[in-house]
Amino acid sequence: MHAVLRLLNGIALLAWPLLVWLALTRPQWRLLLLLLALLFVLRGWSLRHSRGAMARIGLWMALIGSVLCLASLLLRGQHLLLWYPVVVNALLLLLFASSLWRGMPLVERIARLREPQLPARAVHYTRRVTQVWCGFFIFNGGVALMTCLLADLRLWTLWNGCISYLLMGALMGSEWLLRQRMRKQA
Repeated sequence: MHAVLRLLNGIALLAWPLLVWLALTRPQWRLLLLLLALLFVLRGWSLRHSRGAMARIGLWMALIGSVLCLASLLLRGQHLLLWYPVVVNALLLLLFASSLWRGMPLVERIARLREPQLPARAVHYTRRVTQVWCGFFIFNGGVALMTCLLADLRLWTLWNGCISYLLMGALMGSEWLLRQRMRKQA
C-alpha cells in the first residue's frame, strides 16, 4: 500500500501543473482537486511516524498541498493552487541549505548511502553540489513566485510544468556526467 501511495503521490506531484491547469480551465475537472487533496492527506498520513528531515519536508508538502487544494475548492480561489511550486522550492531550499550548516550536507548523505567511505575530494564536491541545488531552488522558486504574481496561467503552466522540469533534469544530468568524469580522473 505504501508503494502504491508513493507512486500515486509522485505522479500527482509531477503532473501538478497539468492538473491545476485542467482544474482551472475546465470547470468539470474542479472535483479533481478533491482527489488531489485526498492524495496529499494520505501521503501525510503515511509519513506521520517517519523520522528525518526529508520526511518532515514531505509531511509539510503534503499538508500544504492538501490545504491549497481544499481552500481552492471551497473558496473558489483558483490562484491558491498556483503557489504550491513556490512552497515546494522554499521547503527544498530550507532542507538543502540547513544541511550545509548542521551536520553533513544532504548530497553527501545521499552519496554515503552508496559509498560510505567518501574521499575528501568527494566530500568537498558534495558540499558544492548541495550549494548548487540551493541556488537552483532560489532561482526556480523566484521564477515560480513571479509566475504567481503575474497570474498568467499559460506562463505559470509553461514554467512550472515544463521549463523547470527541463532545467532540473539538465542539472541532474550534468551533475551525473561531471561526477562520472571525476571518478575516471581519480
